[in-house]
Amino acid sequence: MNKKTPRLLVIDDEPDIRRLVSEILEDEGYQVTMAENAATARSLKKSTNFDLILLDIWMPDTDGITLLKEWVANDPILCPVIMMSGHGSVEAAVEATRLGAYDFLEKPLSLAKLLLIVERALEASSLQIENAGLKQQVLADIEPVGKSATVARTKDQLKRLAQHDTRLLFVGEAGVGKEMYARYLHNNSSHRDGPFVDVAVGSISPENSAVEFFGKEDNGKVYPGLLERAHKGTLFLGEIAGMDKETQSRLLSALESSSFLRVGGSEAVRVDVRVIASTRIALDEEVKSGRFRQDLYYLLNEITLEIQPLREHSEDVPGLLSFYVDYFVDHDKLAFRRFSMAAQNFLRNYSWRGNVRELKNLVQRLMILGVGEDIELEEVKAAMGSVIGDVVSTATVPDFFNLPLKDARDHFEKAYLEYHFERTGGSVAKLSAAVGMERTHLYRKLHSLNIKL
Repeated sequence: MNKKTPRLLVIDDEPDIRRLVSEILEDEGYQVTMAENAATARSLKKSTNFDLILLDIWMPDTDGITLLKEWVANDPILCPVIMMSGHGSVEAAVEATRLGAYDFLEKPLSLAKLLLIVERALEASSLQIENAGLKQQVLADIEPVGKSATVARTKDQLKRLAQHDTRLLFVGEAGVGKEMYARYLHNNSSHRDGPFVDVAVGSISPENSAVEFFGKEDNGKVYPGLLERAHKGTLFLGEIAGMDKETQSRLLSALESSSFLRVGGSEAVRVDVRVIASTRIALDEEVKSGRFRQDLYYLLNEITLEIQPLREHSEDVPGLLSFYVDYFVDHDKLAFRRFSMAAQNFLRNYSWRGNVRELKNLVQRLMILGVGEDIELEEVKAAMGSVIGDVVSTATVPDFFNLPLKDARDHFEKAYLEYHFERTGGSVAKLSAAVGMERTHLYRKLHSLNIKL
């Protein structure tokens, strides 16, 4: 299949530069169109879908920054824009990057740098377009599964809340699906076309939290933080009680003013973000103990929505089992298996201390390690272990014993930590004590094994 020739638009009021840049890019195989001012550029952009735009800042009619603002506001899928200026300054570069420009080039142009940045911008854009095709598939996974009155009532409440920008606090045990419900709220809200940025608050170390949340500026280079990346969308703060006091203060100020300073920055950054938080512990008790700011608690907690544990709507267990079987068949290309009626009945009456997360992990384990199309009751019991007090007896030698040492160790550590995470109710502090690992090292290990907090 022939690869499409990228179409580039070069906008510059200086004829020599415009011609030089165009000739160089055409020699590289690109299809290039030129514009000498903003009016011509507007007209060309309306009639042609360009893959990349090179835009001069200083032009006689409308400056490049203003034109970029206009395009960003009106075009949600704007192609990469590279700014050019012979009067380059740190302020111009920062402003252009903040508005969404891919990069900034100073004149006289380095032709090698020009070609490198154009190539990288086109690669990044191509990847973004390719990934966009997965969006609908991802959204389909976000629909909360279950036909019980509990799930139906929660979905109905979220659809109504989605029509307002009220700040919401999800409360519920570990593994109940607070992040999934937050995504469901986002996808039914006016922010649905914006990003959904989720963060496990407790996994961010206090010394890095300011940069993580608010970004930084360093020698003219801008590194956007979580709030900035969630602009026009939703920021989900998972397990908000894990946030350090200094970040609590800065977040409070940012939410009250809808603006903040990046670390090392001097100009306020304004954002339009809906913030949703979650907690598995009693946040009011954290406020009483002085570990969480009362004013931030009230700001985040305009409405509280409790997500019920799975044992309170166990009639949804068969539907969840079926959903996750299909999920792992589609996503991990695992062989299809079905749960026998005896296995389903057993699991409906199980306590599910780890809630939906525990159920998902169980289905994955059975599909990876098991054989045959039917999942019978005895196989389920063997995979879960027969719990008598604190003694857990497992079945035969696990399949991962046949893996190379590193893979086997990763497999064991993931299963081991997930097991204790469920037993400790999803508390990292309790997990740290249970497994004898210092919390900082434990956070790194949980992230490296892709264990959701």
